[in-house]
Amino acid sequence: MAQLSFNQKQVEEIIERIVERTMKMDLTWDWPCGVAYYGISKAYEVTGNEKYLNVMKERVDKYIHEIGLPSVWTVNTCAMGHCLITLYKATNDQTYLDIIMSKVTYLRKDALRFGDNVLQHTVSANNDFPEQCWCDTLFMAALFLLRVGVMLNDPELIGDALNQYYWHIQYLQNEDTGLWYHGYDHIHKDHMSGFYWGRANCWAAYTMAQVGRILPEAYLYPQFLEIVGSLNELLGSLKLLQTENGLWRTILDDEESYEEISASAGIAAAMIDKGNPLHIEYINKAIKGVLDNVAPDGRVMNVSGGTAVMKDRDGYRNISKKWIQGWGQGMALALFAGALDYANTRSDGAL
Repeated sequence: MAQLSFNQKQVEEIIERIVERTMKMDLTWDWPCGVAYYGISKAYEVTGNEKYLNVMKERVDKYIHEIGLPSVWTVNTCAMGHCLITLYKATNDQTYLDIIMSKVTYLRKDALRFGDNVLQHTVSANNDFPEQCWCDTLFMAALFLLRVGVMLNDPELIGDALNQYYWHIQYLQNEDTGLWYHGYDHIHKDHMSGFYWGRANCWAAYTMAQVGRILPEAYLYPQFLEIVGSLNELLGSLKLLQTENGLWRTILDDEESYEEISASAGIAAAMIDKGNPLHIEYINKAIKGVLDNVAPDGRVMNVSGGTAVMKDRDGYRNISKKWIQGWGQGMALALFAGALDYANTRSDGAL
């Protein structure tokens, strides 16, 4: 039987280095920190290493009690809700739940929406991207809403989260290629520049792969069957675009675009959580490819900087990949934690 092939001790040591390097970063209460600390949360949940929980708790408590939280939430700042869920489950501290619910209230009542209650992607208090949906929202908000809904057994939250998945699939996935566009403009009814950005497809694949894992009796929800179909098509297309180094490019179907590690880690992590044994060969290549891009000090290298829906191909290809980024740290941790936990991964069967 095909199995994941990696050195467990090496991966555990790499996780330790990545966590240590991540905690040296001056991350504020926004999405880079949200993705980074999501990764640390996954590392804690899989390894049981209390050190990971404690360093994250100390920093989050400093944000809450000393520095202060943002006065206005956005879709992007809701990404910090992921680590709050982990902290609340571990400590039962009401402070974390109160902040979680303030983010939920924002998303449910105050966040900008369009069409069939689709969340507009927001990065500030301004209306920066009128009636645009981006793949990023699935990680920052939809997955967060789903996790809270399951934690609290709240059907309305679960329904809202699944509605976000459903409409993002309709707006962003190209049924002919299986790949996802970065964004959709509901006013102009187009995908703007229309590129298959690597990290956008990472957000889509990874978050969809989580639904079957965390939603009890997911098969009873019609929207879940839409998610499964979308994810199957997406992963089937992505595996064909993996490079010889086991990675994926920042524009997936552009051979002149550079290989990008946050996207590669997230796509491989999605394959792990999907649990399809036919993906094992691609996961093994990706684990090696990502490991080769972790510096000795735990910095995940070759991660593209923050990226809006760019105007043209060069807009994506010329984004710097020189600097350490929270999302690179976080998605690498999600990949390596998933690899360690693969024996506990449950396939969604024939779906």
